[in-house]
Amino acid sequence: MGKVLSDEQIHQYHEQGFVSPIDVISEYEAGLYLQRFQEAEHNHPEMAHPHKRNNIHLSYKCLDELAHHPVVLDAVEDIIGPDFALWATVLFCKEPSSPHYVSWHQDATYMGMSSPAFVTPWLALTSSNPATGCMQMIPGSHLSEIFDHEDTYAEDNILTRGQVVKNVDETHAVDLILKPGQMSLHHGKVVHGSRPNTSKSRRIGFAMQSFMPPNIKQLVGKNLWLNMRGTNVRENSIALHRPAHDLDPVAASDRALADANLDDILYLGATQKRGF
Repeated sequence: MGKVLSDEQIHQYHEQGFVSPIDVISEYEAGLYLQRFQEAEHNHPEMAHPHKRNNIHLSYKCLDELAHHPVVLDAVEDIIGPDFALWATVLFCKEPSSPHYVSWHQDATYMGMSSPAFVTPWLALTSSNPATGCMQMIPGSHLSEIFDHEDTYAEDNILTRGQVVKNVDETHAVDLILKPGQMSLHHGKVVHGSRPNTSKSRRIGFAMQSFMPPNIKQLVGKNLWLNMRGTNVRENSIALHRPAHDLDPVAASDRALADANLDDILYLGATQKRGF
């Protein structure tokens, strides 16, 4: 039995490549965090929009708090052990009746890490279900090698390159239905994606992508990390700083560095460069 996850949930993660749902905060608390996010988004829209959605935890204090929530960190520890750091975060906002989707892909294809054995919590701030375009997972796909991905640069695909794994058997897909305040965890190699939001409500998910044990290091780009728990010593690494408040200048400087680094990593060898 882990700190948060049951033995069954830990087994499911290792066998299927994901586990969901996990209660982190109540729906009421999620509503308060959503309100704080929307206020920060309204006051500082230049820090969060479709073309600036990475590393927002370094700009908005509410998202920094969620990334450090003890239930999130305890669940991560149940999977990868007591020592880990955070690489980056991504805010996924799907507007009502939006055509935007995420194609079938594996995170480990483009993050430039020495190992794919990292874990990503995805926390729902609004309802995430088939109508709003929830994540879908292909169980057990993380047990295979990295599949070939085709860069499509499709207009409504919100991945950087519109990268897609071909010939996925969608009959095996599992919808990860989350209430506000719940999260899922998924492995760096599991094949996953999401469909468009056909509802009249906004769907907001906060992906902490990803938590890494100290034996994993960045092979492409700079080694930038936010230490989270335990001991995280990486050669030639740069430790990032938590924001003390919204738009903290120290953390803002770190975000500028991290965003530029991430841009270099995600678009390495790409034939096109988009604003995602």
